[in-house]
Amino acid sequence: MEISPTIKYVGVDDLDIDLFESQYAVPDGIAYNSYVILDDKVAIMDTADARKGTEWWANVENALAGRQPDYLVVQHAEPDHASLIAEVVGKYPSIKVVATAAALKMLPQFFEGVDFAGCGIAVKEGDTLSLGTHTLQFFVAPMVHWPEVMVSYEQSEKVLFSADAFGKFGAICNGGSWDCEARRYYFNICGKYGTQVQTLLKKAATLDIKTICPLHGPVLADNLAHYIGLYDTWSKYEPETEGVFVAYASIHGGTAVAANRLAEILRAKGAPKVVVTDLSRCDMAEAVEDAFRYSHMVVCAASYDADVFPPMHDFLHHLKIKAFQKRKVAIVENGSWAPTAGRVMRSMLEGMKSVEIAEPMVTIRSRMKDSDVVAMEQLATALLA
Repeated sequence: MEISPTIKYVGVDDLDIDLFESQYAVPDGIAYNSYVILDDKVAIMDTADARKGTEWWANVENALAGRQPDYLVVQHAEPDHASLIAEVVGKYPSIKVVATAAALKMLPQFFEGVDFAGCGIAVKEGDTLSLGTHTLQFFVAPMVHWPEVMVSYEQSEKVLFSADAFGKFGAICNGGSWDCEARRYYFNICGKYGTQVQTLLKKAATLDIKTICPLHGPVLADNLAHYIGLYDTWSKYEPETEGVFVAYASIHGGTAVAANRLAEILRAKGAPKVVVTDLSRCDMAEAVEDAFRYSHMVVCAASYDADVFPPMHDFLHHLKIKAFQKRKVAIVENGSWAPTAGRVMRSMLEGMKSVEIAEPMVTIRSRMKDSDVVAMEQLATALLA
């Protein structure tokens, strides 16, 4: 793949991986993106995961066509992008590793015995590196999504090498819609760091960007306003879609019946979209994605060990660590003798920023009954008000 005649794609698809970062299901694989800029000086932009080292090296050597690289630009030190740095330094002893000071300090933790003090060039905000007709300008992007991250803007061809920003799950060869898997990627990987993403977007707004080259997913060259607009919405924690996400955790099916009945009531009352998810069986990363996507949420769960059924506890814990906020949430609990789920869910939600809890909470005793429908109607009205 060519980004341009002088900027080559040398990344690789990984179709063998089952879990990205040992927790996110990637049925369509993942791409480890890397690039080579050919000029008077040659720069390799990041490496790849060691899982695909043989393929990456073949791509790099093909792009170099016998030339010696002068620089290795490390935008992100996470192993899925940086595992091959020691091999590069070993093969090209004169190469300079260009990274933030924080990255150069971190790299020896991964590569014992490599002399980064001797080969490293620490760059800071706004610094430039001339390759000839190409000039890279560096912008720090701490916590997008590690503290050492930077992005690189190539001034002549107006290319932003965006590190993990604008990435998505899925191998490039498998294509697919950007929005869905980029959303799931964003909220689960970068979701906690909306403030830092906003800072990066403000920097990007000062640049004339024609192409975005992320470290995962496709190169973006058309309709950039769409992708940047979604990132702006997501990083402000604003709803992308008006609707209600109903998440339930049911042991013997009683809570599931109540959740689906409430979904019917919400639709009847005019909710523009209602999505129902079984937390015991869904992809947790997708449930987190939907919680952030929609403007309203309902949590329905059974009581368990004087607490809440663990799939719901796990879900709410994920939302908390990803900085879930700015939503209106309704609560439905179930309990056969001493309902406790509602109390626990309320406490967890109250620990999140700007979460409004709709009243009244509904309590189901074992199985939903006709007498419960009135309370559910009231709750639906309050949620949508």
